[in-house]
Amino acid sequence: MSVLPAEVHAQLAQLLDALQSSDNSVRSQAEEHLATYWTASKPEMLLIGLVEQIQVSNDPTTRSFAAVIFRRIASKSRKLANDKSIELFLSLPQEQAFVIRQKLIEALGSETTKTVRNKIGDAVAEIARQYSDGKEQWPEVLGVLFTLSISQEVGQREIAYRIFSTTPGIIEKQHEDTVLSAFTKGFKDDDVSVRLSAMEAFASFFRSIPKKSQAKYYALIPEVLNILPPIKEHQESEELTRALVSLIDLAEVAPKMFKPLFHNLVSFSISVIQDKELSDQARQNALELMATFADYAPAMCKKDATYTNDMITQCLSLMTDIGAEDDDAAEWNASDDMDPEESDLNHVAGEQCMDRLANKLTGQTILQPTFTWLPRMMQSDAWRDRHAALMAISAISEGCRELMEDELNSVLALVVPALRDPHPRVRWAGCNALGQMSTDFAGTMQTKYHQTVVPAIIPVLDSPEPRVQAHAAAALVNFCEEAEKEILEPYLDDLLTHLFQLLQSPKRYVQEQALSTIATIADSAEAAFSKYYSTLMPLLFTVLQQESTKELRLLRAKAMECATLIALAVGKGRLGEDAMALVQVLANIQQGITDADDPQAQYLMHCWGRMCRVLGADFLPFLPSVMPPLMELASAKADIQLLEDDEQIDQIQQEEGWELVPLKGKVIGIKTSTLDDKHMAIELLVIYAQVLEGAFAPYVPEVMEKIALPGLAFFFHDPVRVVSAKCVPQLLNSYKKQFGAESNELRGLWNPTIEKLLEVLSAEPAVDTLAEMYQCFYESVEVIGANCLTAQHMNAFIDSAHSVLEDFKERVKARAVEQEEANKEDGDEVSDETLFAIEDDQTLLSDMNKAYHCIFKNHTTDFLPAWERLAGTYEAFLKSPDPTQRQWGLCILDDVLEFCGEHSWKYKDAIIEPLVAGCRDAAPANRQAAAYGIGVAAHKGGAAWSQFFAPAVELLFEVTRVPDARGDDAVYATENACAAIAKILHFNASAIPNPQEVITQWVDTLPVVNDDEAAPYAYAYLAQLINQQNPAVMSQAGKVFGLIARALEADTLQGHVGPKMVEAAKLLLGNAGLDPAQVLQQLPPEMQQTVRAYFG
Repeated sequence: MSVLPAEVHAQLAQLLDALQSSDNSVRSQAEEHLATYWTASKPEMLLIGLVEQIQVSNDPTTRSFAAVIFRRIASKSRKLANDKSIELFLSLPQEQAFVIRQKLIEALGSETTKTVRNKIGDAVAEIARQYSDGKEQWPEVLGVLFTLSISQEVGQREIAYRIFSTTPGIIEKQHEDTVLSAFTKGFKDDDVSVRLSAMEAFASFFRSIPKKSQAKYYALIPEVLNILPPIKEHQESEELTRALVSLIDLAEVAPKMFKPLFHNLVSFSISVIQDKELSDQARQNALELMATFADYAPAMCKKDATYTNDMITQCLSLMTDIGAEDDDAAEWNASDDMDPEESDLNHVAGEQCMDRLANKLTGQTILQPTFTWLPRMMQSDAWRDRHAALMAISAISEGCRELMEDELNSVLALVVPALRDPHPRVRWAGCNALGQMSTDFAGTMQTKYHQTVVPAIIPVLDSPEPRVQAHAAAALVNFCEEAEKEILEPYLDDLLTHLFQLLQSPKRYVQEQALSTIATIADSAEAAFSKYYSTLMPLLFTVLQQESTKELRLLRAKAMECATLIALAVGKGRLGEDAMALVQVLANIQQGITDADDPQAQYLMHCWGRMCRVLGADFLPFLPSVMPPLMELASAKADIQLLEDDEQIDQIQQEEGWELVPLKGKVIGIKTSTLDDKHMAIELLVIYAQVLEGAFAPYVPEVMEKIALPGLAFFFHDPVRVVSAKCVPQLLNSYKKQFGAESNELRGLWNPTIEKLLEVLSAEPAVDTLAEMYQCFYESVEVIGANCLTAQHMNAFIDSAHSVLEDFKERVKARAVEQEEANKEDGDEVSDETLFAIEDDQTLLSDMNKAYHCIFKNHTTDFLPAWERLAGTYEAFLKSPDPTQRQWGLCILDDVLEFCGEHSWKYKDAIIEPLVAGCRDAAPANRQAAAYGIGVAAHKGGAAWSQFFAPAVELLFEVTRVPDARGDDAVYATENACAAIAKILHFNASAIPNPQEVITQWVDTLPVVNDDEAAPYAYAYLAQLINQQNPAVMSQAGKVFGLIARALEADTLQGHVGPKMVEAAKLLLGNAGLDPAQVLQQLPPEMQQTVRAYFG
């Protein structure tokens, strides 16, 4: 029975027709009428009218469209009288909402057309979601859905599960038994579409429940897996694809629940991947399912008897599925599209899966089975096999880095001959492998194998196929950007002769790649590139001065990049007059850019940054033309769209540079390309402030107010917040250089800045970005200097730090519980996600420690009252089983000792015991921190600490005597202990009962050749002993001279200590009556050379 009169329905029917009109103007008017007349002023009547249209219209299209509009209107935001926003349906009076819900459910139960029923189901799901998210009740919906799930009609059973899958939150804890029963029935349904909908609903529901509630549903997995074999037997690719997507969802959330049947699932999935009668999508989904297990349960995969071998075999097989209709690669070579859309192709799926297997299972597991195949494939007559083998090497080299690095000779013996292969695609793949290996084994490839790699790639630049030429040049980019100039120098003539030749290629993409490669070589070769300057720079000027046609834009952009990187490499002196000519050309190009999609614009921004670094202060006249477009990009707001229907979502997905984010049943589109440009622009502002320092001051207030400070809270894009955090201290420094540390101008800039910095320390949600905010804070405090924080600022800082530390403790607890719940077996590894989270936390707390250090350094005892509020947390850290937490605690005690002088004695009870325990800590970093702390107590702690030093000396000697005390891990602890004893002997000798005995032992703790902070203290004291002609040094003058020589060779004696030690060493030899020439002969030859330079 209709609630609304017939004339209202007539109006609505007419409106629905107009909204579907193919005439844009009719449709626009209808949208306007819907928004202003209905949605804004009569939402209740509109929703009742729409639901009645769904019930009574004879036209399925109208019923379907009414359901779509109903869902869209119901989810709109509506402002209440109290200014609070709420979704429209929840704002309706209860009676009307009840009537609408009843009618909607009736329509769902009575609808017979599947497509319309699905749209009504979406509307029901949206209302259910609103109630669920708002913690409100829709009591009748679950009962209706459970009833539908056992209906005699297939469509009704299917729609019940569809609604469950989109709104799993409506299932509450008290319904668990009913849910188990409903899912079990669904998995065994006679109709495959119901079984699949039940699978999707289960996957969605399972994702939504807490981890501790998941185990009771593990028993359903055999029923879930039983759904798959019949679908495969009937070769129903589309249905199999759907089923596998649900399994992938479940495998991401709880891979271990598949453990009892994992081997069966592996066998089934491999049979799907092998089956060429099935669609590529179905086969790739089976591959993705197996790769998901590698991502989330690598140990389970490693333990399976066949997983690794079968997966590698299938990946390599898929990788040979390439160029099916193009055996001679004629079509491939004729294409100018260097980046075709191939993500849905089998060979790409195989490559990506190999990469994931290598990274997750590691080389220990996959290297041997992979290299069982590769040599055979490289010997195959089929070019596709050889291509796949080379692409496999590219795919696994990152994940297998440690093991492959020792076998690079053998790997290169497979790869390098491929550069002479008769098939162009194999040569291309060989270049790809060498390029990837140059990145993954950066350093080793360049230093040990340059004589193998570079001479092998250079001839490929002469290939008859432009695509192979371009890829050989691209491989050189990877090699050269990691190469030292000394390695590149012998090859420069040959490399650049070939690359100059490529600049004459008829193919523009080859010219563009040649320019990129030349630019990289210039960047790495630095001054050695000067020799080629006069040949190349005129060519680049010619390209840059040509008329700018659309086709030449990217080539000109690459020429700009190349010219400015060469300018950076050869320097201002070699550029001469060309410097100003180049900047003028760039200015002309900038004026000519009118189209938003012109690639020159982005390249130009980086070019200006390079020219600023080249010219320094000479760049200033160009800032007025450079800054406006840069400021515009840096000031960009986030481009965000609410996507209300599938059509809008599909349209946005077709466009590049968008990210889609699901939010409360809707989808938000964020234009990431705009945000990437914003990030790049702020990066360049950092460079200008860094290079120009005080000269950048005129721009500082606007950049700080409109870009850097707002950027700290730009929550749409983490990189923008990070680069804004880098920008703030540079801007402060610029102002300080211009106006002075005590100026009113700097103070005026600092006051609003510190308020914003303290605000973001409490607001930043991402742990890794929060670490950047702490770094921004302490670098800014360091710039402004002593007494820049008020007591109020320090308390606000401690407020935020306390909150961050409480959150950290919760995360540590949660990880411990998770590990316990996982009931880890031998061989199980902590997930990468957990390891990354631990690393992020360690970085954060380390940066917090640096912030405390900086405040203590600049405010000394004034910081103590605020700091005391955190003392309890750090005392707990000092007793933690986690060595990193103990280190954080020790470092702060060091700061109190170093910067609070005699006031530190007040905290002796909190300091002494941790320093003693720290000297005996198993972690070398903690022994180092404790030894350093004892040293600063001796140096700066005041007289009260003297009673601590007699026992402390013995502790410090213990630190120097641990096994492998001079090994890489322990040497810094050893050297800090040596310096600490020197400080005690120098500043508090009277506290030591047997000083001469201690001095004699102390000489044996030298040299200090790693820690250039510890070395000056140790050697300054050694010089003092030499001047005093102390028997501990005079009795072994030759040995002591050697200890000085080692420190001079290691260059750890900075500042005035170096010359002082040279004089002391001369005095030592003179007083001991030793012949310097004979003493020198006892030193290693390379050390003799260094020492002679000091002593003449």
